[in-house]
Formats: sequence, C-alpha cells, structure tokens
Amino acid sequence: MVKLVVDCYGGDRGPSVNVEAAVKAVNENNDLKIVLSGKEDELKELLANYKYNIDQIEILNAIDVISCEDIPTVAIKRKTESSMVKAFDMLKNDPECGGMVSTGSTGALLTGAVLKIGRIKGIKRPAFCPLMPTIPGGFVAVCDSGANVDCDPLWLEQFAMMGNLYLQKAYNNMNARIALLNIGTEEEKGDMLRKETYQLLKNNVSLNFVGNMESRDLLSGEYDLVVCDGFAGNVLLKSTEGACLELLGLLKKAFYKNAKTKIGALLLKDEMMNIKEMMDYNNYPGAVLLGCNKTMVKSHGSSKASAIYESIKLCYKLKVSGLTDAIKDSIVIPEVEE
Repeated sequence: MVKLVVDCYGGDRGPSVNVEAAVKAVNENNDLKIVLSGKEDELKELLANYKYNIDQIEILNAIDVISCEDIPTVAIKRKTESSMVKAFDMLKNDPECGGMVSTGSTGALLTGAVLKIGRIKGIKRPAFCPLMPTIPGGFVAVCDSGANVDCDPLWLEQFAMMGNLYLQKAYNNMNARIALLNIGTEEEKGDMLRKETYQLLKNNVSLNFVGNMESRDLLSGEYDLVVCDGFAGNVLLKSTEGACLELLGLLKKAFYKNAKTKIGALLLKDEMMNIKEMMDYNNYPGAVLLGCNKTMVKSHGSSKASAIYESIKLCYKLKVSGLTDAIKDSIVIPEVEE
C-alpha cells in the first residue's frame, strides 16, 4: 500500500477541500493510504460527512498553520506544530510515507523540502514543474517555474533531465520534445546563460532537444517540456494565464454587447465552456517538486477538491513508478564542489 501525507491547512479554501479530495482518492484506490495533517477535531468533523474505509485515512494532529505571510525559513524552523512541518517530519522519518501534497505556502514548501527532505545527491537545485494545457489538446510542462531565480547552465540541464524523466514516469512520454525558453529560436540567441545551456542540451544524448522556444509558442502543442530559470518560468506561466483569462473576459463582454451577439453566444456556449474547462487549473494536478529525496506536489493555494484530488493521484503515480529512483540513477554527480 502507498502511503501519502496531505497538508490540509495553508490553502485559501481551508481543510474541507483536502478532506473531500482524500476521501475520493481512497474510495477509488484500495492500495492508497492518506494521512491528513492538521487540526484533529476539525478534520474528524469533516470526515464524519463521508463514507470511506477507515483503515485508509488517518489524522496527524497539528495545531498550528504556516501562512503565506510567514517568513518561510523562520516558519519551518519555529512552527514545529504546524500542519506543513508535521507533514514534512512524517515524510522524512516514516519510511512507508512516499509522498506529500500541499496547498500551503510555496516558499515554506520549498524551504522544508530542502532542509528536511534534502536534495538527491548530485542535484544542484530542486525545481517546480507544473503543466499547462495546449491549444491542440494535451499539455506542456515548464521547469523551473519559480524555485530558482538565478541559475547556471548545469542547473538548467538537470531541470531538463528531471522534467524528461517526470514525463516518462507519469505520462509514458518516452520521447518528449524539449525546448529552451529564449528570446528567439535561433541557436545564437539569448544571454550567456541561454547560449551555454543550449550547447549542454544539444549535446545531451538522453534528451530530445528541439531548440529554443519563444514564449508566444508555449501553448502551441509543439513542445512537451520547456526549460527555463525560475524567474523567467514564473513570468511565463503567470503572463500566459493572465492573458488567457483576460481574453475570456473580453469575449464574454463582446457576447453580451447586444441581442445579435447574445444569440451568437448561445450558439457557441458549449464551445466556450469547453475552452473554460481546458484553462481551469482545477482540472490538472499541481506542480511537482523535482530533485528531492521524496515526491512532493504543490497545488495552487486556491485549489478546489478536484485539483487536490488530481495532485494526490499524481503523487501516487510518481511513487509507484519510481521517479525519485530514476532521477538518482540518471543524474551524473558533478566532480566540482557544490
């Protein structure tokens, strides 16, 4: 049986969505056990509303909460009774616990992952790898999306290798098309970081590197994995999400302009709903934190139960498929000192 711990506090919607997601997950998989980390009395009260196998869900009492206003390093070290720190402690000390899901503070999650769980030997920095839907259908992964603002070429090469293994283990994509985010598609484009990284990716025989990608092509469906530093990756994701949401808002405004456009909107209602569903992050799992000794999935802070459920499923799949071991076996440890 696969054992996972879910940090039930720190998100915008409170513990109810985490409980709902956990119950759904165990009811669909009798090989899954979930530990809910948080305030025991509240979690018991929420669980009382559901039917589930009591052997598959347990509670790890944690009376404190790490908020987004807390300083991550300070919170991880001092808020030892928080739901996130208690979850990290279980993940670290319980050999049966294979992964963790959280909607809490991204900074605290990253800090706890490094300080408590630790990086895989040879990995310079862990990286977040979320998914974005593409226009033709399917998705594209972005690595890194915010864990590392300043990077060097070796880090980006490792991001590419870890992201490639992630797509293999989670989605059976054995020949992922990997691109480097840049200001142009030509090989000579970009600053020294991009130029040096390009050569590393180009010469790495384990990768299907297809060259540079401009940000406007993120949703084109021509790429499976985009490699970038965390600063550029975070800007890429948020600007793309923002542009899509603004466009949907603009279309809605246009459709309600007059009687003629309202008739058009009625005729296109199903298609518009499909587009809205495609762009809704609640239909996708959270960002996997690649490069640490155990699997962690970070869901959006305002995730609904559906998104947390998808994150739990992904965490389970990555544990069963052995992603962490695959990274350990595939990453060449640099000879230089860290």
